[in-house]
Amino acid sequence: MFTASDWKDYEVLDTGDGEKLERWGNVILRRPDPQAIWPKQKSAIWDKVDAHYHRSTHGGGEWEFFKRLPEKWTVNYKDLSFYVRPTGFKHTGLFPEQAVNWDWMRRLIEKRGGRVKVLNLFGYTGGATLACAKAGAHVTHVDAAKGMVQWAGENRKLSKIPEENVRWIVDDALKFVAREARRGNFYDGILMDPPSYGRGPGGEIWKLENELFRLVEACAGVLSEKPLFVLVNSYTTGLQPAVLSNILRMTVSARFGGVLSAEEVVLPVTQGGVLPCGASGRWSSIEV
Repeated sequence: MFTASDWKDYEVLDTGDGEKLERWGNVILRRPDPQAIWPKQKSAIWDKVDAHYHRSTHGGGEWEFFKRLPEKWTVNYKDLSFYVRPTGFKHTGLFPEQAVNWDWMRRLIEKRGGRVKVLNLFGYTGGATLACAKAGAHVTHVDAAKGMVQWAGENRKLSKIPEENVRWIVDDALKFVAREARRGNFYDGILMDPPSYGRGPGGEIWKLENELFRLVEACAGVLSEKPLFVLVNSYTTGLQPAVLSNILRMTVSARFGGVLSAEEVVLPVTQGGVLPCGASGRWSSIEV
């Protein structure tokens, strides 16, 4: 398993009965998690929360607040800083389990040295972008949601990363990669965090299991002659790590050789055990 165990400002306190109890800095949130099908371990601590997201039986849901929270607040991971806040669809603007992948990419970039070009697709609020930029890479950050790109830009300022280290793009990921291929723009590292399901601006339907191979194959076409890494994340239930491993083997390893691994991504739980948070497939040209 890839375990994100180095957080100080974030903690999964307990899980169970379809929920997780989390500490974000000094704020305690209670949110749904369909993976947590076991009973809660210590029921008393679940009552001491600052906000609770209730899922609706008709889809969606809403937050119930037990104290006045700031509009947004800051959490830190090592030398990175992020704004978080409860959003309309249960999220906070950060996926803390991805810190284990941030560290992996940083080690690779620092070991390679020099100017590494990185492409972050479905970049969201920029966790991976900031991690790579802090390690010395120049990052092209792509997300179709303008609001998420703006949020990522705020996190860049908060983390004191020079503006010239990141290029911000509001666009469809696959269309952007196709244009980069035509322009002859190549990258040493590529990562992607695609959604399980979505709709494009023209009503196009995106289903990860139908589109992922085509996307990774297109990305392999914009890798540099001596690429450093490719990272594919999946939160889709049913897409096992072996699926990601097979896709990377057929699209990247077959051409470049290198080191391939794929595992569940998990967060440690203070009351015991781990919380599964999807899977990651990693390819790299060197060991770290």
